[in-house]
Amino acid sequence: MRTVPSIGTAAILSFLLALTLLPARPADASLAALPGGKATYVVSQGHLKAASRQNWVRLGSYRFAPNGTVTAALYLWWQRHPKARQRTGTVPDTSCTTKAGGSQSRPRTCEVLTAGGFTGAPDESRTGTYKVSGNVVSIRWKITQTWTEQWYVRPSPDGKLARLDLKQSTLATNGYGYGSNASISTRRAMSSVKAFPGSLRQDLTSWASGKLVTSGNQPFGHSAFRACSATTSCLTYLQPSSRGACQKSGGCPKYGGGTRPNISSIQYYLTMISKSDRRDTLWHWCTCLAMERDQFCYTGNSHVKPLMQIIDDTGAFRGWVGAEASFSTSSRATDMLAVLRISDFR
Repeated sequence: MRTVPSIGTAAILSFLLALTLLPARPADASLAALPGGKATYVVSQGHLKAASRQNWVRLGSYRFAPNGTVTAALYLWWQRHPKARQRTGTVPDTSCTTKAGGSQSRPRTCEVLTAGGFTGAPDESRTGTYKVSGNVVSIRWKITQTWTEQWYVRPSPDGKLARLDLKQSTLATNGYGYGSNASISTRRAMSSVKAFPGSLRQDLTSWASGKLVTSGNQPFGHSAFRACSATTSCLTYLQPSSRGACQKSGGCPKYGGGTRPNISSIQYYLTMISKSDRRDTLWHWCTCLAMERDQFCYTGNSHVKPLMQIIDDTGAFRGWVGAEASFSTSSRATDMLAVLRISDFR
């Protein structure tokens, strides 16, 4: 039997030293850096140009994968194919609203409306590729039409969120996005929305009557909304008066602000659309508009603003990205479209 020669201690040490000097294995070149280190983003974007009557807004989610691909699931509202407002099935209970002939200190008991199609599945799904270079993520969508986007990526101070600010797009003019590593199915109840301890502020670019209006750093008083006792999916608020809305020139010649009755209150409703994803919606309208029509619940051109909750890495609520898709019942010239964000990180 042949004897296996023994290996001396010095030889073993030399072998181990050689291993430590081997060059490191290169990283897998197929793996891409996630933008801001976050995989799931809620996104609002729009094509809003003053002279156009084919403006559009999109709202939904982007999901980035480490292999350099990105998928989008988006709702689309387009002036070329306007959608009527639709019912959500949510009627706030009388603990936070008032019935016909009741007090004017609470909003009216009305079934909440939202943008057409928002209670169903997204209108479109597409895939693309992305690259991150410094603080910019570039996306190329794999569709027949050339569509590329670039977004600045801004991490939040606490590291729990990343924000997307639109840098350039071949189709969109405005956009907002927020991302984390929470799943798209993670959402917070309306009780958490009302109890949010931070300060929420709104940035918005809107189109109406052929004009663009941009506003920034506007406070959003979520804590002023009333929580219902029987309908936990809805918050309501009656803004007692408004200096800029509901005036005589805004469509209330008999009852609006500046008239003898001087009614300039606004009815607000904030409602959950789905328990399984981030969808909420905001509905509001001037009380005097319903009064002009002798209606209790207004059926005219009210503001419908679908929203997607911003959720951070810990699963905490941090606001919304949203859009307005309020199509006029008479002409495209009086549609109301907007891209917006309401957040504590702007």
